[in-house]
Amino acid sequence: MSSVWCVRAAFGQYTDAFVKGGYVAIGWLEDQNLGDLSERKELYDLYRRAYPDDTSNVVVGQQVGQISRFLFDLTPGDTIITPDRNTEILHHGIVEETPYAFVKNDPACPYPHRRNVKWTKQPLLRSSLSVPLANTMRSSLTVFGVSQVDEILTVTGRSELAQPSESAFDPYESVLARVLELDDKEFEILVGHLLTALGFEGSEVTGKTGDGGVDATGELNVDNLAKIKIFVQAKRYKRGSRISANVVKNLRSSIPSNGQGAFITTADFQKKAYDVALEANFPRIGLINGRQLVDLLIEHWTEIPAEFQQRMGLKTGLVLA
Repeated sequence: MSSVWCVRAAFGQYTDAFVKGGYVAIGWLEDQNLGDLSERKELYDLYRRAYPDDTSNVVVGQQVGQISRFLFDLTPGDTIITPDRNTEILHHGIVEETPYAFVKNDPACPYPHRRNVKWTKQPLLRSSLSVPLANTMRSSLTVFGVSQVDEILTVTGRSELAQPSESAFDPYESVLARVLELDDKEFEILVGHLLTALGFEGSEVTGKTGDGGVDATGELNVDNLAKIKIFVQAKRYKRGSRISANVVKNLRSSIPSNGQGAFITTADFQKKAYDVALEANFPRIGLINGRQLVDLLIEHWTEIPAEFQQRMGLKTGLVLA
């Protein structure tokens, strides 16, 4: 089965070099050709000699683990993801058959240890991924495995390699069906509870109950590290619907320059809607489609009041009660 790996490029600093050069690279042990190594344990002495100030076994183990994954675990045919300098964009490609290469004094990228990659022209948008996968991409590691393999294989056009489901039951659809059964006021309350669970303070519903959606404003407090004014629109649409760019643009027109937006829906978005939501020189709008809405509810379900959990008939994990 194909594996999926993320290899960072110094927070996007060398992503262009990776993509244009057809490789991924790392920079530890920059003066040593590692092509003759065959297993992880050979790296420990090399690493300790090169970095004598790293006395913690935990630190050494973490760094050696990343080097080892790059040298020995990346397999031809595996999928590689590299975040762009613009963190909304994720480049992806396939590890090629060519072996490890040691390249010194490259002005485009100082990292000498390289694996060849055939990059795909069309990158992924982080905002289009499931919430668990988007969270995985936050890892501070330089080289790490991505556990949501089937999702990546599907969105990168390699779904034939994904593990086939043994059941036709789709838990996302069953939960969204329960959401669509709520009346307008109940949907408004659900969105309010979810916003609070996500860290909103002083959230205020500004739209009119009865129009099938929720308009709200609030201040998102990120663990006291940052506060952002967010303007939220939540709309229930039939499954299979796709929200157009014009609908997203209408929300953008009501967001001041110092704020950001969020559009939550039970349906999905057209490709151009994502382009509008992330257009440069305009307030950013986060787009949450139906499946991402379910992901957020799963993540924060224990913070939703018990009475509302009972109303929806769902238990922890969002399984049917």
